[in-house]
Formats: sequence, C-alpha cells, structure tokens
Amino acid sequence: MSNAPSGRGGRPGGPVFAVLVVGPSMVPTLRHGDALLVRRGGRAIRAGDLVVGLFRTRPDLLVVKRAVRPVDGGWELHGDNALVTDDSRMYGVADVLGRVVARYWPRPKWFDYRSV
Repeated sequence: MSNAPSGRGGRPGGPVFAVLVVGPSMVPTLRHGDALLVRRGGRAIRAGDLVVGLFRTRPDLLVVKRAVRPVDGGWELHGDNALVTDDSRMYGVADVLGRVVARYWPRPKWFDYRSV
C-alpha cells in the first residue's frame, strides 16, 4: 500500500484532504511517514504531477504516484522507486482523485524557525 487517507473510511472527501505515505514506492521523492495535502479539482493533471489515485483493478488501494500519461479516460501512474512496481505496470489504469500540493510533515524547510 502506498498511502492511506488520514480520515475514516475509504475514499477521502472534500476539496482538500490529507494522506499519509506508507511504504517505499515513492523514494526518494517521498518517504514512509510523510504527510501530504491533496487538492481535488483545480488545474488539470499533467504528466509529472504527484497524484493520489485508485487503480481500476484495485479500488481498495489508495496510492500516491507520479502521473505518467493519460490512458483510457484515466492515468498511467508510476512510483519513483524503480525497485517497487506496485503501480500501473502491475495494476493498469488509475483514476486520479487529486494532485499533491504540499508535504506538511515532516515540516518543510521553509517552516524552520530560529530562536531569537
């Protein structure tokens, strides 16, 4: 499993939702334990975007992956870790739920404050 929604239930709801990265499929870009904010809607998904999606063959598996190309009304999604292939190479086309817009844990460097 590549990530899990931070709330209860299956699919996350609302225009902005949080997910927690679980597993190594997005290393080095994301690591196990990273917490992300995801935006539903907004600008169109582009190849190269980090997205949250559901594979049509595995609708129980919510994943964070990189959008590769549009396919059959959905997207081909790949992980950044070449050693892990739990992505479209294994599960086929995915439906994108939203685009990753920020990592909020561990806090980004621009949140580092120095004591005065």
